[in-house]
Amino acid sequence: MTTTETPDTLRRILDYSSRADPYPLYAELRKTPVARQEDGSYVISTWREITDILHNPHLSSDTRNLSHPTAGAEERTTPAFINLDPPEHDRLRRMAMRHFGPPHTPGLVTGMEPALTGIVGGLIDDFAGKEQIDLVDDFAYPFPVTVICHLLGVPREDEPRFHLWVNDIIDLIDYNPETDPKEKLDNGIQAREDLRHYIGGLVEQRHGRPGDDLLSRLANDDGPDGRMTDEEIVATANLLLIAGHETTVNLITNGMLTLLRHPQVLQRLRDQPDLVVPLTEELLRYEPPVHIVPWRAAYSDITVADTVIPKGSRIMLMLASGSRDPNRFHDPDRFDPDRRDNRHLGFGSGIHLCFGGPLARREAQIALTELVRRVDRPRLVADPPPYRRSPVLRGPIHLHIEQDGD
Repeated sequence: MTTTETPDTLRRILDYSSRADPYPLYAELRKTPVARQEDGSYVISTWREITDILHNPHLSSDTRNLSHPTAGAEERTTPAFINLDPPEHDRLRRMAMRHFGPPHTPGLVTGMEPALTGIVGGLIDDFAGKEQIDLVDDFAYPFPVTVICHLLGVPREDEPRFHLWVNDIIDLIDYNPETDPKEKLDNGIQAREDLRHYIGGLVEQRHGRPGDDLLSRLANDDGPDGRMTDEEIVATANLLLIAGHETTVNLITNGMLTLLRHPQVLQRLRDQPDLVVPLTEELLRYEPPVHIVPWRAAYSDITVADTVIPKGSRIMLMLASGSRDPNRFHDPDRFDPDRRDNRHLGFGSGIHLCFGGPLARREAQIALTELVRRVDRPRLVADPPPYRRSPVLRGPIHLHIEQDGD
């Protein structure tokens, strides 16, 4: 397969004007599954090729293996395990997983269900008497933030502080030195340092004080792999704090937007609450919270779809495009909660499969079920709604909904 350059298509996808509907551009991109860009990087856009490369041991998630590191991608201290390769990735992920899910804490998510339902119910109670709500500010953001703060042991009242840092860090993910002001880069790097310092202070307070929160467990527990260093705990906590709410905000908001655009499915969910399980999987395929893995690196020359990608090349994986690939999914642009064999890329694949996927799924399932059950005749105020700037973590920044009053 001959590799051709498609810089204009990628540029249009990354441009904010395409944020509301990038899917036609993804279809255009899939005509060349592995496309070399002008800067020597490669964009991969089809399901088979993305899946193959996510399972390829010659692919690195460590930006230090890039021939030309992306501005803002360099970590000045210990990276989170999502940006490391085996065996270090496997060791750190295993140590974190001891306290976050099976096999060591298999009942974590299911044990939280009453609390999750209670948080959702309280937020929906606050809708009473309002003719219009912002689903993001009034619901989809405070819900997962409250949950992840509780899990980590981060004071909920500190949310206004780290909210600003998280926004600047996310802006750093897709920083483009050719089009973005240097202030964006500087703000992101400073925010990363500020968040590390803040979490580091919390970790210091936990030493010698065992507790049920994740920071306490990581700071005091010696498992088969030993104990994380403070720097490793901070890097892991930063990852979980950011990923633990940002992706879930998008999943819930994209989900409610999709249901309001498909009123028959919304009514089915109201009548058949068990539909929420396959429906959430279809949302992860159809309107995923993460659209792009912005960088991977090749350890050595690798061949993908008959295209040789040189060692050290930057590789961009278009996950949302792969989940709409007609060679893998029948009628991929149709939202179908009854879809079978739905092996989407909504949470990635391979060794970096989303660490918090089980929790995010359950949060979305409870949130959507209760919203549909309790909000009276919800209607979109604007379609499309305003979107976040980021093409990587794609979702509405606001979603205004009208409801009938009491």
